[in-house]
Amino acid sequence: MLNKALALIAFASSSAAFAASDFDSLDTDGSGAISPSEAAIDTDLMSEFTELDTDGNGELSKDEFAKF
Repeated sequence: MLNKALALIAFASSSAAFAASDFDSLDTDGSGAISPSEAAIDTDLMSEFTELDTDGNGELSKDEFAKF
């Protein structure tokens, strides 16, 4: 029983992490771009944000995010 509970917790955690890395989930204001404040929920994304922002406009388009 404990193993099933731990497996469920692990699955829920990994699903939440995946959802947070989805473009539409991160674009909370629906602007079609991810701002630094929206990206802040994902530490890996934030660590690469400047590199991914190839046009230097301070936000990530879907094309830029796709390279993540």
